[in-house]
Amino acid sequence: MLRYKADLLSVFYMIVTTGILVWHWMLPEFNVFLFIGAMLMAAPCFAMAHNHNHNNMWKSHFLNRLTDYWLTLFYGFPVYAWIPTHNLNHHRFGNKDGDYTITWRFSESNNLFTLLTYPIISAIYQQTPTSQFLKHAWRNDKPRFFFYMSEYALWIAFIGGGLILDWRKALYCIVIPSQFSVIAVLMINYIQHVHCDEESAFNHSRNFTGFGSNLLLNAGLHTAHHENMRLHWSELRAAHNAIADKIDPRLKEKSLLWYIIRTYVLSLVIPAFRSKPMRTQHVRRAGAAEEALMSEYGT
Repeated sequence: MLRYKADLLSVFYMIVTTGILVWHWMLPEFNVFLFIGAMLMAAPCFAMAHNHNHNNMWKSHFLNRLTDYWLTLFYGFPVYAWIPTHNLNHHRFGNKDGDYTITWRFSESNNLFTLLTYPIISAIYQQTPTSQFLKHAWRNDKPRFFFYMSEYALWIAFIGGGLILDWRKALYCIVIPSQFSVIAVLMINYIQHVHCDEESAFNHSRNFTGFGSNLLLNAGLHTAHHENMRLHWSELRAAHNAIADKIDPRLKEKSLLWYIIRTYVLSLVIPAFRSKPMRTQHVRRAGAAEEALMSEYGT
């Protein structure tokens, strides 16, 4: 029933994530180990939400719809929203003008403040393509529109029902892990594009190739993904290896965790660890060329 056997790992993650929620909810008190487990599983949840919207997991339309619902609950937001904001917009513009998720909207900096504020800024601006997409579905495909609305209804009922039954358990079993998943993927999108060169054929994205690739289902191999968004996540490793020599070494990192610690924490006291803006260099080169052209023609 799966389109790719590799998604047995995705199914395993779904089972583990569901099991942690059920187990933790049945306990009379908060369990720190199950909470850590739920927070850890938030990572494959956002990776699966991303992957499923590029390549549906199942050959069965019904099972794909059930997976949409599951992801809505555990990813923490109706997953149809990936279509207008990510598939149709981000992949089209790739951190250039027109991309509602651009990393440089208000600042060219890359520091702890810009990282922490990016999710709310990005989420606000993503409301525009999302609302436009829903209006288009309402006018042209009402069954699809009502399915998207059913994701909202299920998501609200799940959280609301949990809060009514036991608001404390709902917070640590449902709300915090799922919202961490939403926030984390926005931060990772920021990290994967900030201070890269969006005009470059191969240096438009930052890549993370080492530890954690299986947990994130190869989400760190971002250049190859942008080169062909229809590639299944299990095919990204080979695609990345085929173009790795064309990617600037500065954009090939082994560890996401070390990059975060180095760039956003240690850089506060060690200037050598501060991020260097490839994008700004590109803009400056373009500006210099324009100034030279204007000078040549005496304008």
